Amino acid sequence: MKTKKMKTIVCAFLGLLLLSSFKTGANDTLISKHGYSEVNGINMYYEIYGQGKPLILIHGGGSTIQTTFGRIIPMLAKRYKIIAMDLQAHGHTSDREGPESFEQDADDVITLLKNLKISKAAFFGFSNGGTTAIQIAIRHPEMVDKIILGSALCKRNGVSAQFWDFMKHATLANMPEQLKEAYLKVSPNPKGLQIMHDKDAERMVNFKDIPNDEIESIKAPTLIIIGDRDIVKPEHAIEMHRQIANSELAMIPGVHGEYIGEITTLKSNTKEAEFVIPMIESFLDK
Repeated sequence: MKTKKMKTIVCAFLGLLLLSSFKTGANDTLISKHGYSEVNGINMYYEIYGQGKPLILIHGGGSTIQTTFGRIIPMLAKRYKIIAMDLQAHGHTSDREGPESFEQDADDVITLLKNLKISKAAFFGFSNGGTTAIQIAIRHPEMVDKIILGSALCKRNGVSAQFWDFMKHATLANMPEQLKEAYLKVSPNPKGLQIMHDKDAERMVNFKDIPNDEIESIKAPTLIIIGDRDIVKPEHAIEMHRQIANSELAMIPGVHGEYIGEITTLKSNTKEAEFVIPMIESFLDK
């Protein structure tokens, strides 16, 4: 695989994505509440939109609320109470000593919800956020109504071998300048950019398969979404569908995150979210 293509893959997984146009755009007028909450030793930033049943949005690695979900929040907030957060070391949220883990992210999200007096919710995680959503369903099933897994990874063989080889040598230099600048506009800690990058890279290099019995233990209704040219292999999504008994699978034309208008995929003619959101609403309303 060519180096240029591998750089694109790494940027997509690490997130490294934040453009201020989302933060200063129409979504600001939709926020009903935003702030910080003390969560397991970090100061976690969150935003709340809309009213209705709670739907929790969990962004991708290296990303933020707005870079992953900024385009679809206005659509979803018409029907649901959207709660989204910046995870450990990402965006506005502070860091803690030690490496990142999907298990810790899962516990952080649940602690935030308890702080906000949310006892049960639907969860929508994208990319690394999808892996976190899987851990939430495994570790905290009592909190889960339904889960939506967007381009989620459970097994190392779910992506190409070249991806793992490239991740071992990932550096901040792989990240486009505009994305570095965008991160610095939102983070209160300029040095956090390098820290976030390194911790995200380390987590992926050390990624371990989620055991089959844990995946098969998920009982919540699950919608698995993947692009037909995604970073995660379509075969991996199909296998997850087979392992999670109460699951549905949707394969959408496009690349990693294009189906929700993730910021690195935006094009003038990107319209996938216009038919994916009704599909998500139909799943949530069943």
